[in-house]
Amino acid sequence: MGLIALPTNIPWLSLVWLSMAVPAILIAVIPSSQKELMRWVGATFALLSLVLSILLFLGYNPSRGGIQFIERLDWMPQLGIGYLLGVDGISLPMLVLNGVVIFTGALMSWNIDRRVKEYWVLLLLLTTGVYGVFVSLDMFLFFVFYELAVLPMYLLIGVWGSTRKEYGAMKLTLFLMAGSALTIIGMLGLYFGSGLRTFDMITLAANITLAGDLQRIFFPMLFVGFAILAGMFPFHTWSPTGHVAAPTAVSMLHAGVLMKLGAYGCLRAAMWLMPVGASVWLPVIAGLTLLNVVYGATIAMAQRDAKFIIGYSSVSHMGLVVMGLAAGTQIAITGAVLQMFAHGVMTALFFSVVGRMVYERTHTRQLPELGGLGKVMPFAAFMFVVAGLSSMGMPGLAGFWAELNIFMGVWEKYPLIAVIAAISIPITGAYILKAVWSVFYGEVKNPEFLKLPKLTWQEYTGAAVLASVLVIVGLYPAVLTELIDLGVRPVVAQLSGIVVAGR
Repeated sequence: MGLIALPTNIPWLSLVWLSMAVPAILIAVIPSSQKELMRWVGATFALLSLVLSILLFLGYNPSRGGIQFIERLDWMPQLGIGYLLGVDGISLPMLVLNGVVIFTGALMSWNIDRRVKEYWVLLLLLTTGVYGVFVSLDMFLFFVFYELAVLPMYLLIGVWGSTRKEYGAMKLTLFLMAGSALTIIGMLGLYFGSGLRTFDMITLAANITLAGDLQRIFFPMLFVGFAILAGMFPFHTWSPTGHVAAPTAVSMLHAGVLMKLGAYGCLRAAMWLMPVGASVWLPVIAGLTLLNVVYGATIAMAQRDAKFIIGYSSVSHMGLVVMGLAAGTQIAITGAVLQMFAHGVMTALFFSVVGRMVYERTHTRQLPELGGLGKVMPFAAFMFVVAGLSSMGMPGLAGFWAELNIFMGVWEKYPLIAVIAAISIPITGAYILKAVWSVFYGEVKNPEFLKLPKLTWQEYTGAAVLASVLVIVGLYPAVLTELIDLGVRPVVAQLSGIVVAGR
């Protein structure tokens, strides 16, 4: 059994997504003048969602494995659509990731003072969608939650963002709508081509009746539809622009969680349900991810805006995630899921420092205009270094174990790709060290920076939580890897079965 025993008569997974939907409704009816109350409601329920995610994580029974905490209700049975929820070793770490990021993002949203009601409602609806995606096992329900997670981004960036915010919001929305169109085509291909007339992912995975030729046609549509949100080359250009334009908490969720929805969809839907198509297209995708990894790191090195550095760094690191998925081996996919978690926490910490602690006080993110801030805000400097070391793959932090698993797994399948991708490692070290020195060390270039306001308790708490997670997973990766390994096995079995059978 799990570390704790949870009552089986409670709909735990429904409670997780409702823990974000309910406060959205509550805040919508709170008078607009009660800004502080709205903040406390949002942050309190965000903490509740994190607690629920951790309880599920601890309550999962690894000795039994598979999908647990299943909830099933008929929704539109005549169309094969149901309310089907469940979690396994892949989705549980993602629930915890979302809980950590939304809780810390809520703390970093305390300074939002314009249209506070609308901001919090949209932020909580976005997170409702994210939780819903990670617990859904019906493709139609999965897509509904997916759209709920993506659509609020347009307003959150367009209204509360900065730096060409309208352009960034529109570009992001158009790219993701194109991805959604491809995803719908892939879903319908599964629905009709399987002959099962169901969106039940458990049933579809257990009865791979979609003909090989049809899988070869529809797999790239479903995979690429989701991979656009994961920032896969050449559909990545919306991502750095969106990162830079978004307000701090939205940047944290954007890079920390939303991009993971794309990778999660690639794994949970495309690879699990269409292994024949995966066997044909994954080698091509593995080659494309090289451009993500090396190109993203190289472009990050050339940036002068600290947020753009993190944005292109995300393109590079998410390339490693998709590369691990494309390798299709047990260790590579385990590393990819661990990288999703590690990168999510790491980028949330990056953006909390750069977007909230630095930019909100100095009103600039340009490296040549910054410098010496470590003398003024040593805590922020330390937090940025922790995130940077994790990004560089330093042993003792979560990023190291994720990248180690990915490179070992990719080497098993594509040794040349692993060697070329390794070029990104020294480049990553170079741009991280450049950013650390330019922002926090050297001489203070602007005397006004010596009089910057002190950090708030929300900033201290949020950053400390994120850094602690990176250290805990870095020192004891088995807290996640053993569970992830259990969740990955059915996907690898599907892929291996197709390769062996030669279908």
